[in-house]
Amino acid sequence: MSMPGVLVDGRPADALAVADRGLQYGDGLFETFAVRDGRPELWTAHLARLARGGERLSLPLPDPGLLAAEAEQLCRGVARGVLKLIVTRGVGGRGYAPPRPCRPTRVLSLHPWPAHPPGHATGGVRVRWCAHPLSLNPRLAGLKHLNRLDQVLARAEWDDPTIAEGLMCDPHGHVVEGTMSNLFVLRDGRLLTPPLDGAGIAGVMREVVLEAARGLGLVVAQAALRPAEVLAADGVGLSNSVIGLWPVRELEGRTWHAVHADLRRLAAAVTVARGA
Repeated sequence: MSMPGVLVDGRPADALAVADRGLQYGDGLFETFAVRDGRPELWTAHLARLARGGERLSLPLPDPGLLAAEAEQLCRGVARGVLKLIVTRGVGGRGYAPPRPCRPTRVLSLHPWPAHPPGHATGGVRVRWCAHPLSLNPRLAGLKHLNRLDQVLARAEWDDPTIAEGLMCDPHGHVVEGTMSNLFVLRDGRLLTPPLDGAGIAGVMREVVLEAARGLGLVVAQAALRPAEVLAADGVGLSNSVIGLWPVRELEGRTWHAVHADLRRLAAAVTVARGA
């Protein structure tokens, strides 16, 4: 049996081998693309990040042309959706030692566009702090690898559908990112974002936001941020490849009554940059 909208190594399927190292050890990488008018957005940037991850993990990657052809096959005629690409180290025996040579497994799956309220992008979202900390690992920091238990445990902390996201700190109390998003803080005409040298994901949309901010004349910098500094900000934003840039309206007792003008301008510039 196969599953509509899923290709495993180029063939319709609905299962992986039990011995696949992505299942056994989370040994692999993934990318998530917004799809509009049959086209995965920011394809080149996503593939570049995948390549960086493959190099860091010594994980051979499929031919980019092959991935593009399979993505086109799945996305053809899709007005709006989400494409997920997973690459694992493939099937291996019991034990952590990677198989040599390895034969990677690739999975492409197409999903419906999430039903986020339209007001999230214009009026902002409610956000909370997460108690679960992000693990520190400089070797894996920035990568979109398959080990996402920190995010799973953090996201399990709330069921309130009016809360769109949770912010996560590292074990030293520095704010790093959301469970599914990168974080931006506006302060005195500067756009600050946490460094990702110890934990977190270097989001493709994060780079789009930073470049758009420079184009608007904002001073852009990476800065270690404590929760109190986030709460004292002139404005706070969250980004990922699907949502674009969302302003934050409320963070556990702190309310931004209006979206900061620079955030509005930045969100508009990001929309233009992604071709949405």
